[in-house]
Amino acid sequence: MTAVVDFVPGTAGRAVPTGLLIDGEWRGAADGRTFDVENPATGETIAVVADGGTADADAAIAAAAAAQSSWGRTAPRERGEILRRTFELVMERQDWLAEIMTTEMGKPFAEAKGEVAYAAEYLRWFSEEAVRIDGDAGISTDGRNRVVVTREPIGPCVLVTPWNFPLAMGARKIAPAVAAGCTMVLKPPQQTPLTSLALATILAEAGLPDGVLNIVTTSSAGTVVGRWMSNKNARKVSFTGSTEVGKILLRQAADNVMKASMELGGNAPFIVCADADLDTAVEGAIAAKMRNMGEACTAANRLYVHRSVMEEFSKRLAARMADLRVGNGMESETQVGPLIDDAGRSKVQQLVDDALSRGATAVTGGTMPEGPGYFYPPTVLTNVPADAKLMNEEIFGPVAPVIPFDDEDEMIEVANDTDWGLVGYVFTQDIDRAFDLSERLEVGMVGVNTGIVANPAAPFGGVKQSGLGREGGKVGIDDFLEFKYLTFPRRRGA
Repeated sequence: MTAVVDFVPGTAGRAVPTGLLIDGEWRGAADGRTFDVENPATGETIAVVADGGTADADAAIAAAAAAQSSWGRTAPRERGEILRRTFELVMERQDWLAEIMTTEMGKPFAEAKGEVAYAAEYLRWFSEEAVRIDGDAGISTDGRNRVVVTREPIGPCVLVTPWNFPLAMGARKIAPAVAAGCTMVLKPPQQTPLTSLALATILAEAGLPDGVLNIVTTSSAGTVVGRWMSNKNARKVSFTGSTEVGKILLRQAADNVMKASMELGGNAPFIVCADADLDTAVEGAIAAKMRNMGEACTAANRLYVHRSVMEEFSKRLAARMADLRVGNGMESETQVGPLIDDAGRSKVQQLVDDALSRGATAVTGGTMPEGPGYFYPPTVLTNVPADAKLMNEEIFGPVAPVIPFDDEDEMIEVANDTDWGLVGYVFTQDIDRAFDLSERLEVGMVGVNTGIVANPAAPFGGVKQSGLGREGGKVGIDDFLEFKYLTFPRRRGA
């Protein structure tokens, strides 16, 4: 067994392994390498984690391949019950998991608890979907054969998760794979590996057999994941992260003819129409922009506001943003935690500086503070020109550029003029306008008069370069299953 790091919420301490999980065994990296995990609120090292390499990657995929045959034949009810027990244990340990997330990722503790509940719902949802894997039966068109269609687990899956929602994204991939009967190799993010390792201990406690889930933490994602992508046993890849990395994985998947699910970047338009309820719109903007400090692919990236309400909306939004309390996520009054690391914070400042240099105005925020931690103030920008870099890149920070519009047709054309198409937001009190704008937005999801779209019971995903496939909802298990067609000669009476 490897060393562990303890997180102690209240009086109930639980150990978090800091090694690799391969075939049910916690072990160190084959070459003994490790890397540090730091608290972005303080810059301090909180854990030293095994740094896996090619030998570890090979061992993990071999374990998944060896376990696939027996695991794929388990009863759907058994797989569902494992997920149900995992759901119950996750809910029992909300504080423990939330503290791990807040400590390694930075989000406020209350928000981290919300993510725990959100992640748990994926476990519960797919525990119920496990017993609903269906097929089909019928007679061939010429009447000579019986046709039977079944669905079977696709096989060992490569799962790659991001740092911004370390528990939810892990659960959103692991749960349907377990429900479908697939084994897995998982590469958690380097910045936030502890949450995934903690979830693995809960899955094992809930009865997940050895070898079904294998985890390799690493500082060299390309080396480990690339090794898996070229392995003949890997049959599917599910990735959440940047479009740039997603394209690399798609090329690798093509070489191995693997099924691929990609949840990639976003550049979400947030539309406030002239008839919008401004109180609702402002609170929706706070939810869509400030969830996870703006470090979300669903974050409102461009706020298009009708000119008739532009001044009032901007004033109210700036006031709400300025009132948000920034600080260490473990402090009870904190509403905005730090960004993930110095590189992430520096990128946000560079985007803001670029906009300001092109004529934008900072109504509130816009300046990187000194001191420990990677904090950035909630920022509202107006007079943002179309050629500002933040209009064409994911900001991934607490910055809201507000842009006026006069004509809805022109605004929709501009909103769609992007390579991404994950989510959009529409605020209006006219139901016909809501449907019209939603239908015209080139996105996979639309929030109407709400700033939150994610729901385990709904299909999450985008169009264009925001990804392929859907996670969650009734279709969320489909990418982990293959169709098999059987035909039988039909006895025909005289």
